[in-house]
Amino acid sequence: MRFPTITQLLTTALAIATVHGACIRRVCYFANWAQYGPTAETQYFAKDIDPNVCTHIVFAFAKLNGNKLAPIEWNDESSDGETGQYEMLANLKQKNPSLKNMIAVGGWSLGSDPFHHVVNSAASRTEFVTSTVKFLRDHKFDGLDIDWEYPANRGSPADDKHKFTLLLQQLRQAFDSEASGNNRLQLSAAVAAGKGEIDSAYEVAAISQYLDWINLMTYDMHGSDWESVTGHNSPLYPHGSGNTYSDQFNVQWAANYWAQKGAPKNKIVIGLPLYGRSFTLSSSNTGLGAPATAGHAGPYVRSEGYLSYYEICEIINKGATLHHISDQHAPYLVSGNQWIGFDNEDSLREKVQFVKDNGFGGTMVWALDLDDVKGKFCGKGRFPLANAIKDECSK
Repeated sequence: MRFPTITQLLTTALAIATVHGACIRRVCYFANWAQYGPTAETQYFAKDIDPNVCTHIVFAFAKLNGNKLAPIEWNDESSDGETGQYEMLANLKQKNPSLKNMIAVGGWSLGSDPFHHVVNSAASRTEFVTSTVKFLRDHKFDGLDIDWEYPANRGSPADDKHKFTLLLQQLRQAFDSEASGNNRLQLSAAVAAGKGEIDSAYEVAAISQYLDWINLMTYDMHGSDWESVTGHNSPLYPHGSGNTYSDQFNVQWAANYWAQKGAPKNKIVIGLPLYGRSFTLSSSNTGLGAPATAGHAGPYVRSEGYLSYYEICEIINKGATLHHISDQHAPYLVSGNQWIGFDNEDSLREKVQFVKDNGFGGTMVWALDLDDVKGKFCGKGRFPLANAIKDECSK
């Protein structure tokens, strides 16, 4: 008689836990540029993270130096007696030994070209895989998150879709082989939520075999950088029948489409934004779909059309009017000529319940540093959004 392996038992237990409504992962990205806020109250380092609010911290980002991972910021690594952010992250385990720390490589700004060179040949993939294992162990990371936006897109040739699968396969094989005497390194990927990118970029069923979980970026569904009418950043449900192209831009549709394409539901981790997308209204119309241009930059993140939750708290505290898009289950604010689609504690709790009710593999947030990290803005203590997610997951 052959008995199941530990891995098989854990996989079965994970599936059972998901089906019965457990929130098995709370994955939280943290950006290494958060240290550059304009005030002391808005400068955030890895040491400022509450180690109990997430099950996994994903430090964003590393870059690619040829076929190897490399730090981006001057203080990612420790040097000259100064504790770097990698070490700060590792030190969080002194307070929560069960915390898992990952590092993400990529991001929108890196683009496709560096990844194309990594996957382009068996030799380049092997160099990346071998050097990555050493990088992760040297810096005490528990795994790697690949954020390629996106294979076979943005200048990446069509055959990179399959080569991305080959890279994940080789990484997983290396992580499995290296695991003797150690906890196995974890492998995840941040993936697109739009149908065009899903279809063109991913061999969904194949990559799902090699990934421990899939971070589905169910946000940036609408935004003033690329649209001229108001729309919510991350609606839970469609605005309408759900049968037209415009009705694909919601959490429910994207999550279900990944499952239909072959991703196991217990590996699909639903992305939750801790920020909002803003518009400047062009008329007296203040509803959904109103004519608009780019929203004003906030005073701290300083990005046009994009506001952290703690910047949104300041706007709320100054008397902004809260509205709700009933069929999308999505809140938005109107403050003067500013229209802001965002998530608050209530809408995030509802999304967590959606995850639990539908057997998905947990939650992911972009990004912890956009929450009220130090509890200085919202009057709700530290990490009010991340704690709302945690509390709802524990019910």
